[in-house]
This record gives sequence, structure tokens and C-alpha cells, in this order.
Amino acid sequence: MAYWLFKTEPDELSIDDLKAEPSRSFLWDGVRNYQARNFLRDQVQLGDQVLIYHSSCKPPGIAGIARVSRTAYPDPSQFDATSPYFDAKSTADNPRWVAVDVQFEQKFDQLLMLDMLKKYTKLANMPLVRKGNRLSVMPVTDDEWHAILSLKALSPQD
Repeated sequence: MAYWLFKTEPDELSIDDLKAEPSRSFLWDGVRNYQARNFLRDQVQLGDQVLIYHSSCKPPGIAGIARVSRTAYPDPSQFDATSPYFDAKSTADNPRWVAVDVQFEQKFDQLLMLDMLKKYTKLANMPLVRKGNRLSVMPVTDDEWHAILSLKALSPQD
């Protein structure tokens, strides 16, 4: 099993959306970066655990955990001309983009904010905290995963 961080805008799909229907799998689509796509296509496996990171919001941070419930398949939004993720160069025979499905695992009691993550020395090499390295899908090492879970355990309870 591998660990990942997936970024989402909470008004698109949030940890609360996942939590509201814990037995449902949710489409993770709209990835339009080749490196992030390659992670989804070539490395993300069934059952992998995913940190759900809320981005483009105040404050950004890790909100919880999901798991991969379906591996890579052609992203349907690339074929939908009304979608902001439409790609006219993609065809059914040669899709350029992939999606995966995720399912809720856990919502953290408190958001692990990016500012806090940047200050934690055990995460200094994590792409998320380094300027200019913020892919929408990124691998998380075992050490980073456990460091984040230790921060979660230290965060104040609601």
C-alpha cells in the first residue's frame, strides 16, 4: 500500500462531502498536469490511502483521509464539452487524462493547516511544503505519513 496527497477545492469536493456518504465512491477527476496524471495512471493502486488536502481556500490544509476504491480509468470530464476539464484532443481510443475513485476513511478533528505543516521539520522534504512543488496528486513517504498522523494526534479536539 502506498500513501498519497490529493488536493481539492472544498467547494468542488470536500472531506465533508466524502463523510456525508461514507459507503459511496467519489470520482476524482479534473487532473490536468502530466506528472500528477502519471501518478494516478501508473502508481496509484486499489486500497492506497490518501490525505485529502483542501486548497484554494482560507486556510488550506489536510482535512482527512480517503482510500482509493477504483484505479485509473479515462476521466469522463475530458469528453464533456460543457466541462471546464474538457480536452478536445482526447478521444475514446486515446484518452489523455485519467480519474480514480476515492472513498471516505476519516475526517480529522482539526484541519492540519499548511502554515503548521511548513514549520514541522519532519516534513521539510515533502513537496507540499516546498515552494513551487504543489501538484494536485503527490506521493507521501511512510515517514511523512506517520509524521502527519502524529500531528493529527497532537491537534486540539473539537
